Amino acid sequence: MFVYEKKLQYPVRIANPNPKLAAFIISQYGGPDGELGASLRYLSQRYTMPYPELKALLTDIGVEELGHLEMVGAIVHQLTRSMTEQEVKDAGYEAYFVDHTAGVYPTAASGFPWNAASMAVKGDLIADLTEDLAAEQKARVTYDNILRLSDDPDVNDVIKFLRAREIVHFQRFGEGLRLAKEKMDQKNLYFVNPSFDQ
Repeated sequence: MFVYEKKLQYPVRIANPNPKLAAFIISQYGGPDGELGASLRYLSQRYTMPYPELKALLTDIGVEELGHLEMVGAIVHQLTRSMTEQEVKDAGYEAYFVDHTAGVYPTAASGFPWNAASMAVKGDLIADLTEDLAAEQKARVTYDNILRLSDDPDVNDVIKFLRAREIVHFQRFGEGLRLAKEKMDQKNLYFVNPSFDQ
């Protein structure tokens, strides 16, 4: 059962609109390593996870990633609220604006819309958990890159929080992978898929 509390996991209070900044932060909403793909990846992978502890891990992190999606959406919305036509032009935000006005749309900073092909669900616990480790590292690097480009302290505060959560998720998936290997070794399965390879 999911429970939705009507508040963000971390407060987003952006004082100054800045569509130029929103144009690359949108990548963490719907880019190849963004929060939309992460949430759907983990919530989808949990169905074939053979161990309850790992199913719970994927569910917990997947739901948290939905909260992060909401936070990134709030950042983009606050950065693009009340834009003037001149601000849209000055920021180079015209292409996005033409298609979406100030709507928060899942796309990469490069302009490619979100696509399910950017997320991996293999149904093999070693493959999926290894993918999850890589996904968290790629998301952290994207947040690092945003911090390199952003000079807005309000934005950076939230981005640093999100970056820290990627590190925690990486650590949790590492623990999960170790647990999976230990459980498989106990059954003499040694890194095969216990759902199919008995």
